[in-house]
Amino acid sequence: MVRFHDTPAMRLRRAYLAMHRRFNTHFASRGVTADQFVLLSLLDELGPCSQRELVDHGFSDPNTIGAMLRRLERAPRHFVRRRQHPQDGRALEVELTPAGRKACAQLARESSALHGHLFNAIPSEARAGFHDCLLAVAHAMQSPRP
Repeated sequence: MVRFHDTPAMRLRRAYLAMHRRFNTHFASRGVTADQFVLLSLLDELGPCSQRELVDHGFSDPNTIGAMLRRLERAPRHFVRRRQHPQDGRALEVELTPAGRKACAQLARESSALHGHLFNAIPSEARAGFHDCLLAVAHAMQSPRP
């Protein structure tokens, strides 16, 4: 019988929390959280987009994304700008400011070694299968109950 702490769910939890804490510690000295870096990176990749798109691409909930955007929007950072979406008057469009674009690039450079450390923790021959398994778990957990 598998003990609870050895279940796939708990192993995923342990891995995620260890990674998240490590990235938060790294980014704390730079004045952002790991989750804020994710938003900056998504905006850099997607370009101007709706908050809903950030929710979908960031795998988070609207309240969390909204709170993070407020922090990134406020002084002294001014990393993001929100305004009425040009095609949907009910939605907000979000984009990086020049300061946000610069910060994102710098944070990406400064975290590349940590990303490499994470990548290298997975044996090269197992990487493709590992990534496939992570996607399979995500899809299984998003589908209706069995």
